[in-house]
Amino acid sequence: MPIYEYVCTDCNTRFDAIRSMKDADAPIACQQCQGTHTTRQISVFYAQSGGRVVAGGNTGCAGCAGGTCSTCGH
Repeated sequence: MPIYEYVCTDCNTRFDAIRSMKDADAPIACQQCQGTHTTRQISVFYAQSGGRVVAGGNTGCAGCAGGTCSTCGH
């Protein structure tokens, strides 16, 4: 099962949960305050191959894995 990231809008706690894909957007209680005002976040990841970064880990925008692009100007 996938791991999803959530944030609680009541206490601003971020937490992970292992849930089935069909339950990914279903309500889930906050692990800190037990509040139910939580939303699923977009997960980021980092991948490296042969000593170079192939996904994530850059300081630019999502479209410029090399760190420079005309879209964001980084």
